Amino acid sequence: MTGGAGLTLTLVSEARLLLVDDDLPHLGALAERLAGDGFDVVKASSGREALDQLDMAWPDLVILDLLMPEMDGQALAGRIKSRADLPILVLSAIVEADSKADLIAHYAEDYVTKPYDYAELLARIRRILRRLRDQIPVDEMALGDITLTPRRREATVRGRRVALSPTESRFLATLAASMPAAVTTEQLLHKVWADSDAADPAYVWVTVRRLRQKLELDPDRPIHLLTEPGGGYRLAAAESHPGSGGSAKR
Repeated sequence: MTGGAGLTLTLVSEARLLLVDDDLPHLGALAERLAGDGFDVVKASSGREALDQLDMAWPDLVILDLLMPEMDGQALAGRIKSRADLPILVLSAIVEADSKADLIAHYAEDYVTKPYDYAELLARIRRILRRLRDQIPVDEMALGDITLTPRRREATVRGRRVALSPTESRFLATLAASMPAAVTTEQLLHKVWADSDAADPAYVWVTVRRLRQKLELDPDRPIHLLTEPGGGYRLAAAESHPGSGGSAKR
């Protein structure tokens, strides 16, 4: 995967999959089989539709075809990776070794050639999700005067060690995976509270307030955990424009 930050994933049997293919019969049939095996499946028949789905919620794995009109799979993979380091599995009729190697090197976790055996595809999906399920940043992440180590559920704040709750760790890991871009409240609810049946935006607001109390020198004037004017939150080493995005308002 590109980038140094990974994503916290739900259990393999409950993972959210985004399927992207302009072959509607194949798309529907594969979605039905995967849903029958316990996955939460979202479908998109074009690159634009796939990007719209990303605006609503992050999947745990994107499975995409390469040969699509308007925006092909490789272009879509690049757009996805520019937003967040989401794992991608390519499912394509293109069999050239160079194409496979290039995609795996730059974008994809795996490459499955059509026609394929469903049992093999399912095994590859589960293997990717098992590998990534508990992955959050292992290395320390320095943000100016604080250092985050979400996997150990701790931060060092101006030389002082601060414990993080599992929810706070997942929250920070999700923001770190998208740096420097912001993450919407809806995306945070899906990724951090994936197991909750009635996740509420108040969960996000409370977690942000609690983290600012732990991490910021002045929680009312944050420079690391920033609110985006258009909605959502992002992490920053320091706010380059003190008057922009640094408000502690929800």
